[in-house]
Amino acid sequence: MSKELAKTYDPKSIEDRLYRKWEENKYFHAQVDRSKKPFTIVMPPPNITGQLHMGHALDNTMQDILIRYKRMQGYNALWQPGTDHASISTEVKVIESLKAQGIDKKDLGREGFLEKVWEWKEEYGGRIVKQLKKMGSSADWDRERFTMDEGCSRAVQEVFIKLYEKGLIYKGSRIVNWCPVCKTSISDAEVEHEEQDGFFWHINYPVKGEEGRFVEIATTRPETLLGDTAVAVNPEDERYQDIIGKTLIIPLVGREIPVVADHYVDKEFGTGCVKITPAHDPNDFEVGKRHNLPEINVLNDDATVNQNGGKYAGMDRYEARKLMVKELEEQGLLVKVVPHSHNVGTHDRCNTTVEPMVKQQWFVKMDELIQPAAEAVRKGDIKLLPERMEKIYFNWTDNIRDWCISRQLWWGHRIPAYYCADCGELVVARENPGTCPKCGCTHMTQDEDTLDTWFSSALWPFSTLGWPDKTEELDYFYPNDVLVTGYDIIFFWVIRMIFSGYEQMGSKPFHTVLFHGLIRDSQGRKMSKSLGNGIDPLEVIEKYGADALRLTLITGNAPGNDMRFYWERVESSRNFANKIWNASRFIMMNLEEGKLKEPDLSELAVEDQWILSKVNQLAKDVTENMDKFELGIAVQKVYDFIWDEFCDWYIEIAKTRTFKKEENPESAQVAMWTLKTVLIQALKLLHPYMPFITEEIFCTLQEEEETIMLSQWPQYREDWKFSKAEEALEHVKDLVKGIRNTRAEMEVPPSKKAKVFIVTEEAALSDTFETMQNAYCMLAGASEIHVQQNRDGIGEDAVSVVIPGAAVYLPLEDLVDFEKEKERLLKEKERLGKELARSRGMLSNEKFMSKAPKEKVQEEKEKLEKYEKMMAQVQERLAQMS
Repeated sequence: MSKELAKTYDPKSIEDRLYRKWEENKYFHAQVDRSKKPFTIVMPPPNITGQLHMGHALDNTMQDILIRYKRMQGYNALWQPGTDHASISTEVKVIESLKAQGIDKKDLGREGFLEKVWEWKEEYGGRIVKQLKKMGSSADWDRERFTMDEGCSRAVQEVFIKLYEKGLIYKGSRIVNWCPVCKTSISDAEVEHEEQDGFFWHINYPVKGEEGRFVEIATTRPETLLGDTAVAVNPEDERYQDIIGKTLIIPLVGREIPVVADHYVDKEFGTGCVKITPAHDPNDFEVGKRHNLPEINVLNDDATVNQNGGKYAGMDRYEARKLMVKELEEQGLLVKVVPHSHNVGTHDRCNTTVEPMVKQQWFVKMDELIQPAAEAVRKGDIKLLPERMEKIYFNWTDNIRDWCISRQLWWGHRIPAYYCADCGELVVARENPGTCPKCGCTHMTQDEDTLDTWFSSALWPFSTLGWPDKTEELDYFYPNDVLVTGYDIIFFWVIRMIFSGYEQMGSKPFHTVLFHGLIRDSQGRKMSKSLGNGIDPLEVIEKYGADALRLTLITGNAPGNDMRFYWERVESSRNFANKIWNASRFIMMNLEEGKLKEPDLSELAVEDQWILSKVNQLAKDVTENMDKFELGIAVQKVYDFIWDEFCDWYIEIAKTRTFKKEENPESAQVAMWTLKTVLIQALKLLHPYMPFITEEIFCTLQEEEETIMLSQWPQYREDWKFSKAEEALEHVKDLVKGIRNTRAEMEVPPSKKAKVFIVTEEAALSDTFETMQNAYCMLAGASEIHVQQNRDGIGEDAVSVVIPGAAVYLPLEDLVDFEKEKERLLKEKERLGKELARSRGMLSNEKFMSKAPKEKVQEEKEKLEKYEKMMAQVQERLAQMS
């Protein structure tokens, strides 16, 4: 061969070079081609604030595996990439950056601030894309999109206006998640629920007109009693039938509220009486609507108590809580305080406890929109993998609430709504109407709010392909095929894309959603900044290469399951890469100039037939696994085949022919053709998982094709099915393993060769063993091989190994030096005798048996059993020798 691999595998020297080659040759780029079947994946857009983390690494590795697989199968494969503007996190980052320069956001004004954000985006926005390229992601970067580029922004505006005109978007007062620090409503996706230790404060509410009678309620947020507008009981709760309809007096406030009956109340939970604060709890809000209760908001945007809080106005929510609890106790209305652990929602950006608050916001009406999305999964038009995700999906679709889409931010898609300064008329339009249609006033101002980030990413499968224009790409590549994403955003993104696809395109956005789990640390903990246990994928790549990281992330990976990250596993993946590299170097070093002629199948030796049959079946199995999205199972099969069957068995057996090519050049040529052919097939099957090393070896090994990426995926061939050869080689492997195990047990040094007698009455087996004699000499340390039908000429002292269809005998004198072995065994017998005496002595000692821990006694019993077995083996060997 004119080309050869470097002596050692060094990912740093090949990965960047190969990625440049792929990009320069446009291998990732997909053009509309009606002669080919399309296959489309849309990349979940990472935030422009993002830094590659293990979740991104897993997510993109899985997508890249699928896209590379389909590309090799001949599909016109498009992996559509892009990034997300990430309203809140980007705004927070830029505000922090400005603060460090002594600049206040408000001083800049909206336009000035947005200029700074766009500057920040230009500087840092592409960082994560560069990092994804380090992973080997073969996305079509020529088509890269941004959720606030001109096309996506037009799509967002179009959808908002269409939904508004259909009555599916409205402005109204409802409960939202409010962040008191960022001073904006936030989506459910940005609320992290964490278990926190708190309390249940049990408080007595006096019954009006009945001196000394109280209703006891329990609350985790005493300060919200300032906004109570009722207390509810279950209508079937016999304890409280007589107070339904009566009036209570709110402690500390003196305001009167009714007792209402509602099935929302759980009779078994707490006292069975629930305070209803419609302005500060989503469930209470619904109860309030059913009973026409007023909504009293008692908090300002910064979570201080507002003017509705009377004497507590101006106090921080927790400061007010402390004082109110103290005063309730002083008035004898605090019954008890019970420790209580409960889920508390915090904003994932600033870790502030979120307040549910009634706010005038923009909402999407969900009850109608969600129906096609629920139906699609029920009918199987869209498959969720694993299937257990359906339960979570339906739990959300069946309990859908209207979606709050407005955010009190400057960075994002500004809501296309305009208000008349004089009469307050609201107009939703593509641009400022200039004149009020109601009063003729010319002072029209745009809504200050921007849209929830998820509003734009919900359109991602079609906005990236040019919608609302009817582009050729949209017609050809939509619907997408597969969405790969973490299970933690099933509601926030997946469902929104599905209902948006049906509403705007009239069809599903994809046919399969493949969910993956989280990457946890080696102790099973979620990776987080606070724990300091996050692992930077770039650090792993720097140390071991992208291929090793990719293989580690996907090995053992099952859809929807979390997995633990161990550095030892990355090392093991790197060792696997070394194994392939060294095996490939060996093959190339033995290849001669010129093209190898494909032999006739009749010219193949039994071991050649076996390995071809194995790689042929592997291609079939791996293809089936890939089509079922069983990526972890598929790669394990490829790994086992390459390491075990190809490297540890076939290459070692083939060496007996390649090392003696002068004696039988035809046989050596067939062996070399088989080595090269099987290696190429294995590299192709491995390529989606480990793209860099497979490309480097493939392009060095052959000159017909310029890249493995566009070479044909291995297909099953009926003429490569050699069942008899597979059966024969299993006998050979059993024989070699049996001899190796026996030699290891008897501590025979590798340098000591021994005669091997194989006794079998099966003619076909006998032929196999005869033809494989050279292999046994190399693999089993045999000096000579005798294949026969009976035990004639085999001494009684020969050590035997029984395998299916045959027995193997090794003369004892060939394996050991009798005198030395006898001396060693006698010493071992003496040592074991002392250990047995000590162990039996301890177990017959009543003091030890009664006072020692159970574990210690059990340990001693196990030791005794082990020593007895070892002694029996030593005595048997000594008896054989005498």
